[in-house]
Amino acid sequence: MTARHVAVVGGGVVGLCCAAELLRAGHRVTLVEPEPFGGRHGASFGNGAWISPASVVPMAMPGLWRRVPGFLADPLGPLTIRPAALPRLAPWLVRFLLAGATVPRVERTARALAPLLADAPARHAALAAAAGVPELIRRDGLLYAYPSRADFAREALAWRLRRDNGVGWTELDAAALHARVPTLSRRYGFGALVEAGAHCLDPGAYLEALARDLVRRGLAVRRTRATGFAVSGSRLDAVLTVDGPLPCTRAVVAAGIRSGPLAHAAGDRVPLAAERGYHAVIPGATAGPPLPVMPSDGRQANTPTRAGLRVSGQVELAATDAPPDWRRARVLLDHALRTYDGLAGEVGAIEAAGGRVATWMGHRPSTPDGLPVIGRASRCPEVIYAFGHGHVGLAAAPVTAELVSSLVAGARPGTGVAPYDPRRFRLAAGRR
Repeated sequence: MTARHVAVVGGGVVGLCCAAELLRAGHRVTLVEPEPFGGRHGASFGNGAWISPASVVPMAMPGLWRRVPGFLADPLGPLTIRPAALPRLAPWLVRFLLAGATVPRVERTARALAPLLADAPARHAALAAAAGVPELIRRDGLLYAYPSRADFAREALAWRLRRDNGVGWTELDAAALHARVPTLSRRYGFGALVEAGAHCLDPGAYLEALARDLVRRGLAVRRTRATGFAVSGSRLDAVLTVDGPLPCTRAVVAAGIRSGPLAHAAGDRVPLAAERGYHAVIPGATAGPPLPVMPSDGRQANTPTRAGLRVSGQVELAATDAPPDWRRARVLLDHALRTYDGLAGEVGAIEAAGGRVATWMGHRPSTPDGLPVIGRASRCPEVIYAFGHGHVGLAAAPVTAELVSSLVAGARPGTGVAPYDPRRFRLAAGRR
């Protein structure tokens, strides 16, 4: 293998995992990121903290199109579209709905996501241990809670997609469910425990630890913003930044929602939407669950973290510069207060003492077909993409990094990148 100088653009979990894999392969690596590692600016900071092999189920599923009028009408629903953004988002939304229009389509998406997620908990446990923070990755499983077994059965397609892609679970009746989570409201009487799942106790601190470890191992960091690429023919000369060019022989675009303009500069128009998510963190919550829980009627991740109970979720399609709608964080909090006995009293005591529930909003970089973009740029194959992971960025980052390292080396990755190739959007446009 020829050692190269690789510029990785983006310091979120995908960028850091790419840097780690490239350093391991013997390359010289410079990471381009203007913001602090693990800071509140990034989706990697505020995600649901789940590391889930079960996340093979795409957002768009058959029949979702029927609910679009409701999404537009309800600004506080679990998925909403700001009307002002609809004209610009309409092409993305059409592709999104078509991607989930039939069972064979969602089966293909699930099969493509599965190899990115299958061993994510073990990979993150190894990364955290190497960075000196093994305690930040907990492998306690992930629990899906339903009012009844009949409610679980209504999601039969989603669970079949999981089963078909190697995800197992244990069914819990009411007694077993409440033995696992004693404070869970009695309106839930059935659970599915994905024992292979894991979660991160502090995603921001995890990224900081990964970055410190990589710097110790030789990672160079440029605190600047990338704007494009200097290319001679099809050969990469440099990554262009606001502070001047950074000469390199390969570049990896892992800049999350900021990746779209960089891909355009490299010859590809990737339909990337800001799928905005929110979270609220209840500090010191003892009435919350001892392991991550997703209530079926809330569609939110309730995750114990070092800072407290993090309740996260919501999908808001809007312009990236649109102001947050903090009512959406309150929706998450109010649902959690109804979900766990005693939690409302704890929040009341926190607020009476002058404390507060912390809130956050961030941008998931999402493609309409629910798959990330991993592959070589059209204009310059020495520019490699690693973005668009939507809801699975944390879990999929280690395998994405392995694929990127193989592309940098010129080898064909064993898992294969065909489902994630950026040219799929151009081909789809041509078929229309």
